[in-house]
Amino acid sequence: MKLRIPPVVQTILFGTLSWLTAKNFPVADISYPVLKYLAIGLFLFGTAILLQAVLTFARQNTTVNPLEPEKADKLVLSGLYRYTRNPMYLGLAAILFALAFVLQNVAALAGPILFLITMTVLQIKPEERALSEKFGQQYIEYRQRVRRWL
Repeated sequence: MKLRIPPVVQTILFGTLSWLTAKNFPVADISYPVLKYLAIGLFLFGTAILLQAVLTFARQNTTVNPLEPEKADKLVLSGLYRYTRNPMYLGLAAILFALAFVLQNVAALAGPILFLITMTVLQIKPEERALSEKFGQQYIEYRQRVRRWL
């Protein structure tokens, strides 16, 4: 797998994009106080699943470095990985959606939407290829059982 931009860096970049977009397109502002509560819930959800996913990897003593999936020595299939193949990225996406809701600007949704697309194309698909090569049929069957995102 070729070197990619770390997902945490991508999250910061797309969060910045959301913020800049909201500031530069005030015409897209909306005012729904309930969005701030939804944002809190999404932030807590995203943080919780991100931490749970990292802890699951730590318990399995395998790498969490998304730039080198070929170094994984175990295929993690427990915890949240029974429901989504990418809970860490899902957690980061939820945090970005939370930011867009706090900003209360429709244009701010560009950040999390582009994050989902970019992560899928530049990170997840290359990871899937690397894991298929590393774990073979076991990973192929896992991909057939468990969705990429939700």
